[in-house]
Amino acid sequence: MCDTGKVRQLRTDCITKSDKASTHRRTITRKLIDDILKQRQQMLVLLWEMTKTDLRNVDEASKEMLDEFSTILVDYIAAGHFGLYQRLIEGNERRGAVLETAREIFPRIAKTTEIAVSFSERFEHADEKTLNAQLATELSSLAEEVTVRIELEDQLIVAMLGSEPKLSVATN
Repeated sequence: MCDTGKVRQLRTDCITKSDKASTHRRTITRKLIDDILKQRQQMLVLLWEMTKTDLRNVDEASKEMLDEFSTILVDYIAAGHFGLYQRLIEGNERRGAVLETAREIFPRIAKTTEIAVSFSERFEHADEKTLNAQLATELSSLAEEVTVRIELEDQLIVAMLGSEPKLSVATN
């Protein structure tokens, strides 16, 4: 004979543990998303600042801004790749809608990653002549790719959170 009270308690305990694990996973996911959004915001601010300079006559201040932009661009790409996307690749996501969205967008996100890294490497040690001749055009092309990446990331974030992406407000 089975004690129904113990069975109910066991079920309740299992559900509670499952809920706690699910909440923990969602907290980790939210932190990864917040990290990406913060990196994205920093990168977009610098991209905007870069577009306001004379990119066909790059001076020392513009070179420094480009270096900072490239660093933050790579940090932003890495935040997605080694944070959120790695979590999905490792199988830490179970929701079908999220996995389907990820399968659909990852090939294009991978392309934007290659383009961003290539941009960063190409201009890391570029001479003044190369900067003046190519930076404006290349930065414009990169901005288009970043736009595509953001739209794709937002699709994934919506699938994961069920809402439009917003930075969490830190309460320190």
